[in-house]
Amino acid sequence: MMIELLILLTMLYAFYEFYWKRRHLPPGPTPLPFIGNLHVIFRHEPGYSAFEMWRKQYGPIYTYWIGSYPFVMISDYKTIKETFIKDGDAFSGKFQFKEPTMAFRASSIGGEYGVVETVGQMWRDHRRFAIHVLRDLGLSKDIMEQRILVEIEAMSEALHTMRDKEIEIQDVFDVAVGSVINQLLFGYRFHGENLKEFRQLKSMMSSQMKDFSYPSAFIMFNYPWLRILPYFKGLWNRIYLYRNAFYSFFDRQIEAHQKEIDYDADDSKDYVEAFLKEKRRREANGDMESFSHIQLQNMCLDLWFAGMETTSNTLSWGVVYLLNNLHVQEKLHAELDREIGSGRPITMSDRNNLPYTNAVINEIQRMANLLPMNLPHETTCPVQVGKWSLPAHTGVIAQISNVLYDDE
Repeated sequence: MMIELLILLTMLYAFYEFYWKRRHLPPGPTPLPFIGNLHVIFRHEPGYSAFEMWRKQYGPIYTYWIGSYPFVMISDYKTIKETFIKDGDAFSGKFQFKEPTMAFRASSIGGEYGVVETVGQMWRDHRRFAIHVLRDLGLSKDIMEQRILVEIEAMSEALHTMRDKEIEIQDVFDVAVGSVINQLLFGYRFHGENLKEFRQLKSMMSSQMKDFSYPSAFIMFNYPWLRILPYFKGLWNRIYLYRNAFYSFFDRQIEAHQKEIDYDADDSKDYVEAFLKEKRRREANGDMESFSHIQLQNMCLDLWFAGMETTSNTLSWGVVYLLNNLHVQEKLHAELDREIGSGRPITMSDRNNLPYTNAVINEIQRMANLLPMNLPHETTCPVQVGKWSLPAHTGVIAQISNVLYDDE
């Protein structure tokens, strides 16, 4: 009797895994229990070749599984444009890994905070506030351009002192990009004695990004109980260590601002000052939660991470491509000499006069292709994707890496 029951349960489980849960989704690679298709990504790290392989095998619309979560992958330009652009509202939801995400966030930071992981009113309020503050600080004005030009000058001087030496160009870019971001958040740039602290933080940031990219991290976030196992416990402890280091850094900046802030001043010098003023205003009106200390910590974390890796890595790839394509470098140099000369820096006002430079920048961004898999979205209503009818709350991903490397 027990054997028959075991066979029946096995058959029912196989029926559910290999047919029932996939019946309304586009075809795709067969997911394994618990891990989905992450084992394939692990064999093709960081994943570009796996996604290209699946596109050739199943077409531009297929289903990819992260643990027990299915995602409809859209990997051709035409369909991405028809869905995410023309019908953008229907695909504008932010996908969350529900229970795993909540368990991870609760155990790591005490709840859902910041702007990357939150949804609903909290996300809307802080996204709107961040955009408003950053614009006031000059994000879309000449003020930001001047800040960037200051960092370019400092970077140029640093490179000049390294002539005839081996250069770690990523570190030079990291300092410049980090200084711009730090000025927006905390009001100061990295130089002199505080460079050591920045490099320690940047090293931990890179290590954390590497840890997050492993398929094992996705598995752990799907099944938080795995943290009791030695391998996952080590991974979790590293992530926790990085988080605490960043929180300590942010807390020092916040405490310094609290000692010096002028709450009566209309203008704010940086994001933290603007946040603290808004926090006091809301608390005076009885709102003690939405602009809390832990929310400020996580907003700093989200904003610090968001701009650092992508910008610095793109610049580094740009150097690699130019060094390996000297004919492009020569044409680029000729256009800059002809249109700008050597007597002044390049500014955004020169953009329309530098078509070849713009083309090179676009090609660098295409070739750099920094994300093997884009951030997942969620359908907000029933939608049609190709011949497939998807219900609301379906995970969808615009797989831009396939488009960027498409022969067409």
